[in-house]
Amino acid sequence: MAFRIKGSHIAALVIAGAVIGWMGTGNIVVGGQANSENAVLPPAEREENRDELFKVRFVTVNPETRPNILLVRGRTKADAIVPVRAETSGTLEKRLVSKGDRVEQGDLVCQLDRGVRQAAVDRALAAYEQAVFDYEGSASLQKQGFASETRMKALKAAMDGAAATLAETRLELDRTDITATADGVVQDPIAEIGDNLSGGDVCVTLINADPLLFIGQVSERQVGQVDVGNRAQVQLISGELVSGTIRYVASSADEATRTFLIEVEIDNPDNALRDGVTAAAQIELDGSEAYQIRPSWLTLNDEGSVGVRVVDEDNSVSFRQLKIISHTPDTMWVTGLEPGTRVISVGQDYVVPGQTVEPVAADIAATMSKDDVRS
Repeated sequence: MAFRIKGSHIAALVIAGAVIGWMGTGNIVVGGQANSENAVLPPAEREENRDELFKVRFVTVNPETRPNILLVRGRTKADAIVPVRAETSGTLEKRLVSKGDRVEQGDLVCQLDRGVRQAAVDRALAAYEQAVFDYEGSASLQKQGFASETRMKALKAAMDGAAATLAETRLELDRTDITATADGVVQDPIAEIGDNLSGGDVCVTLINADPLLFIGQVSERQVGQVDVGNRAQVQLISGELVSGTIRYVASSADEATRTFLIEVEIDNPDNALRDGVTAAAQIELDGSEAYQIRPSWLTLNDEGSVGVRVVDEDNSVSFRQLKIISHTPDTMWVTGLEPGTRVISVGQDYVVPGQTVEPVAADIAATMSKDDVRS
């Protein structure tokens, strides 16, 4: 049987011959050898051979007046809570107001039973009229010489005593009508009809919430910055945000907490704000100069200190350690910079102190393509 040469055998022989011929030329490139003419230079040498400097984006910062806000937590309190008290004893016969009613000073709110007080007034009135009659009759006789001076003085004293007794009994009768001693809204504690009240017992309680007060405590370190007349924004836990003015700062600290009581007065003409609600007050104090930056600009140095990398006048990079004062939703306030400092905002993690860079201002960089500014 004749031997046939397949096409695959011929292809293999051609490829083998080509490889042998190429190897015979002596042009062999060995990969991974540092002395190879086709070897890739190390990264450091490649950077040295580059003509183009590394571009970074910067933002020029200057000091600003930082709002200094003192946060104080506390609660609301009505300006006055006035108990309307009975001035005499008796049974509560009528109560003319209910909880939630608004009354004005002088309005009748409660009535006690009069008992024998009216009869006492009638007796005192009769005694007074008799004393007046006796005195006036003796005065006529004295003119005729039939009444002595001594008798006239005695009758005058009796008449004055009867007048005083009449005034006293009338006052006692009037005390059965209990009137409001201030403007306000009726609230508990409140007496019920049929209750036996003694002098000093509460009939109704009035709350005057206009103005409303915010009561809080300020630490001894911060009390020196708070003055009467400072404005404050008060946020109630119920959602209301209102403005007020500090009207009182305590002169002595609470012995237990070493804090000082403050009162913020808030207008409340419609009584929409309630007494005893948890609240927080933001008091605006004198501001201080600081720099406002974005958190994304921060980086760490070799010692682990927080700061930013900046571009100096000679376009070299240096590190500035910062002190963070406060945070806002999008930025932070810091110190440790100088006016006109060029803070690197993009590329700060790819450069090192002492490196010369090509700085690109943020407003210019915004118009350039991403390929022009490496980050």
